[in-house]
Amino acid sequence: MSDQPAPHGPTTDPYRTGSPRTARPGTAPTRRRILGLGAALGLVATGGAHAAAALTHRPSGTGRQLRSAVPLPEPYTVPLPVPPVLAPSGTSRGADRYEITQRRVTAEILPGVPTELWTYNGTYPGPTVESRRGRPVTVLHRNELPVPTVVHLHGGRTPAGSDGYPTDLVLPDGWAGHDGAHMPSDPRAVTSRVTREYTYPLDQRAALLWYHDHRMDFTAPAIWRGLTGMHLVRDAAEDALDLPRGERELALTIADRAFASDGSLAYPSLDPELRERPGVTAAYAAGVLGDVIVVNGAPWPVHEVDAVRHRLRLLNASNARHYRLEAVTDDGRRLDLVQVGADQGLLAAPVTHTALPLAPSERYDVVVDFAGLPPGSRVRLRNRLGAGRTRDVMAFRVARRAYDHSRIPEELCDDLPVWRRSQATAVREFAFRGGHTAQGRGWFVNGRPFDPARTDVRVRLGAVEVWRFTADVHHPVHLHQTRFRVLTRGGRAPLPHDAGLKDTVSLRPGETVEVITCFDGRRGRYLFHCHNAEHEDMGMMANLEIV
Repeated sequence: MSDQPAPHGPTTDPYRTGSPRTARPGTAPTRRRILGLGAALGLVATGGAHAAAALTHRPSGTGRQLRSAVPLPEPYTVPLPVPPVLAPSGTSRGADRYEITQRRVTAEILPGVPTELWTYNGTYPGPTVESRRGRPVTVLHRNELPVPTVVHLHGGRTPAGSDGYPTDLVLPDGWAGHDGAHMPSDPRAVTSRVTREYTYPLDQRAALLWYHDHRMDFTAPAIWRGLTGMHLVRDAAEDALDLPRGERELALTIADRAFASDGSLAYPSLDPELRERPGVTAAYAAGVLGDVIVVNGAPWPVHEVDAVRHRLRLLNASNARHYRLEAVTDDGRRLDLVQVGADQGLLAAPVTHTALPLAPSERYDVVVDFAGLPPGSRVRLRNRLGAGRTRDVMAFRVARRAYDHSRIPEELCDDLPVWRRSQATAVREFAFRGGHTAQGRGWFVNGRPFDPARTDVRVRLGAVEVWRFTADVHHPVHLHQTRFRVLTRGGRAPLPHDAGLKDTVSLRPGETVEVITCFDGRRGRYLFHCHNAEHEDMGMMANLEIV
């Protein structure tokens, strides 16, 4: 059973679903479906009405946890690593060029325990790319791994040819073509051998993006093995604010992993070589959870801070684990998490939380104020959805008093687009649910597994539309190329953490969420999908054609 227990709290609990009286007809999972998902989803341990109530009203999480077979370090003993910022390999005509090599390395995530990783430039996470709004970037990726790869810049408003479509493979040297044995035919696939250039115009707001592998059917194990990195976009509007910066701005990649007895990363792949047979063993079909929380590649790390405001750029890079983060002092005082940004950049105004839910691939930009805490104090970043050691994330140790020139303005930006429901030229419905095919268990959008040769949705460039998503279990839904605003949850107003522009929205079991978006980016073939990486690999993707 998942180690993510049902949260408890008042009606403001961000994991509360709407009451049956306000839910749209047909959106809640049926009792038959709930019982059918049962143990395979790692959601409930009892049957009948009790199981249905547990799933619909107080979900425990979607996925099953692996247990590490090596001794684990005590929390808050390993220093927080800071991924290196990648230097351009060249600059020409107002554009920057970067080079990244995907390769295997052996490194220590757990102190004293060697672990093989798949990396970008030899580090986990990969190097951080920092760029400016409107200044184009080209990244040359070289694949020295034993399998094909694809790179997706998550949150980027990117030409279709550089978006990292799952069949646009970069083949390693000597690859014999085994990868095509299980894949549906895709006449539009564009493959290359060893290298590929990805071009990112970056004509978008300042925001925290991230890049990761997006290979067809094998995204989940590739991310698990280390193929992730951050990409920060900055602009003049953000620069003009007095938010914390420099050493007081921390980009934090939060993930979970598990370790085998030999120190390798444990993962239940059907094909450990990741060559021919995709998927995981049946017990983990709902998602793979680890029992070690890693931040920037370190287990439960600790970081020394001044007694001033710090800006935390939070990314959930876990395959399936959800978090509900809080900052707590050792004497039990909870510090405010003041949200200043979402997936797609700054909010119009700050939103204050005492706990903040974070689904896979979501990003939140928050400010935490350590002022008033004496030197030597400790503040723990904890996960209220965890149990045992997965309740711990990382810690901050206040080292000294210092001058704080930062502030959080009452107005953060005035450039958020205004889209009204009355502008929408279409309202579309999408059901994200589990099911079966002749090949076995899968996860589907509107009852159909992903087929790269099929166009699922065709929209016109510039169209405003309302999309309505319904879930059976937890599904973080991500739209490529576009950004959106959350309109409703369960027929009610959005929750506080839904503020701002997003590219990923977390659906809870039995819940319907409406979003509004304008397809004002670029023409071409893109995707929308569940960002539970195991669900994605098992068919929960659909094609979006912008014409």
